[in-house]
Amino acid sequence: MYPICYSFRRCPYAMRARMALLVSGQAVELREVALRDKPAQMLAISPKGTVPVLLLPDGQVLDESLDIMRWALGRDDPEQWLAGENRGLIAANDGPFKGHLDRYKYATRHGSDPVEHRNEAMTWLGELEMRLERSPYLTGERRSLTDMAIFPFIRQFAATDSDWFAVQPLPQVRRWLDGHLASDLFARAMLRVAAWREGDEAVFLR
Repeated sequence: MYPICYSFRRCPYAMRARMALLVSGQAVELREVALRDKPAQMLAISPKGTVPVLLLPDGQVLDESLDIMRWALGRDDPEQWLAGENRGLIAANDGPFKGHLDRYKYATRHGSDPVEHRNEAMTWLGELEMRLERSPYLTGERRSLTDMAIFPFIRQFAATDSDWFAVQPLPQVRRWLDGHLASDLFARAMLRVAAWREGDEAVFLR
């Protein structure tokens, strides 16, 4: 019996969970969620209704992306991602940066000034640029949990206005971002599947 992963392809939290599952070699049944019609089975095990959610064969439920990443890598961590985990950097990404990203990308929804929040977000990207001037990845010479936890959110920021982002003074961030976007791991994590319905044939992420 395989774990079941409820996911949404474009969600950055779900992306990072899927990449950790893949790199660990942990096969899971992938259930793509339509956010406007969330499966009752998912809501029954995780009433908060956000993705990703991982249902383990023993009935344990993990519904935080970082917990899923750590669980998968705790089973097998062939690239030693856990050794490069910087919880402070990840918290800064998931907290202040994500707040500015949402108010930049979804300004109408938040009633916010997108340029103000884009500028605030750029301060964080400047910190990443300085780190990436010193090493190819955020915590050293190879990709780690920190890179993969943060990368999907930088991807989202860059894609909000790609022409504007392309001319910003962030050459190392762009190099780092482009490398992840071109990776086989990311391509595998972005598998396109139809929204899951009860009775559908199982689709596996592996």
